[in-house]
Amino acid sequence: MPIYEYRCKACDHQFEKIQKMSDDALSDCPECTQPELVKLVSASGFQLKGTGWYETDFKGKKSSEKSTSTSSSD
Repeated sequence: MPIYEYRCKACDHQFEKIQKMSDDALSDCPECTQPELVKLVSASGFQLKGTGWYETDFKGKKSSEKSTSTSSSD
């Protein structure tokens, strides 16, 4: 679930709230109880997990491994 940031226009209280994407935005401030909350725009982050991602599957591997075989002609 995403974390949303809110700020109250009445008392300037700012806080974060974990909500489902389908939940309605909050409207009443928990500090002053006024219906003056505004949802803030903030940076989102994500983490690549599981198989199939560069970080977990390919990061440590070399793209072209050199062969160490030697050939001798007699």
